[in-house]
Amino acid sequence: MTKLTIVELKLLTREPGAIFSLLIPLFILVVFGSSIEPGDTMLLPMALAIAVGLVGLYLLPTTMATYRERGILRRLSATPVRPGNLLVVQLLLQFVLALTACALLLVVAGTVLGAHLPTRVLPGALTFLLGTAAMFAVGLLIAALAPNGRAANGIGVLLYFPMAYLAGLMQPTDQMPDILARIGEYTPLGAFRQSLRDVWTGGAPSALLLGVMAAYAVAISIAAAKFFRWE
Repeated sequence: MTKLTIVELKLLTREPGAIFSLLIPLFILVVFGSSIEPGDTMLLPMALAIAVGLVGLYLLPTTMATYRERGILRRLSATPVRPGNLLVVQLLLQFVLALTACALLLVVAGTVLGAHLPTRVLPGALTFLLGTAAMFAVGLLIAALAPNGRAANGIGVLLYFPMAYLAGLMQPTDQMPDILARIGEYTPLGAFRQSLRDVWTGGAPSALLLGVMAAYAVAISIAAAKFFRWE
């Protein structure tokens, strides 16, 4: 398991998608953050949600579907390293990548941009864990249904942009039609973004939205497990 983790970590660091997942949210934060007041409570939660969304909807499903397409999962089934171990390692590494991207955003926002950072750590951590679990569940379902890595990539992109719009990541929700803003709040990415903003404003995340993210994580993970093919 340790050797597998080391090998997968090396592969992940060479993956262009991993670099994009780190740099794109950071670029958005720096470009737009330079013209926003330090007390702003919208931009940084948006950037954090973008970072997790890119990892969950793009990198994770593309990697897993590519491994199946190349027969890596099938070949592992004949070795002491079971395919399930690879799945666990990938989930852990992708989680660390998402955590690293968010940590980088927080450091740059707090030191360079002088942005407002929340003081309530536990609500923020719970929101991050549930939001990441929900987005990763969607990514695993994409990997389960996509016939190959290219298809997983395309499906992830096609899902990301509508979800990002509904979540208020491309346009502020107060400038969207009320019905779209309301629908977007109950999507995985929308619930995540809104819960992060609640934490940033000093309040507690909505129990309903936390439950929405948890429900997505559980229900979609079950569906992904049902449809997932190792070869």
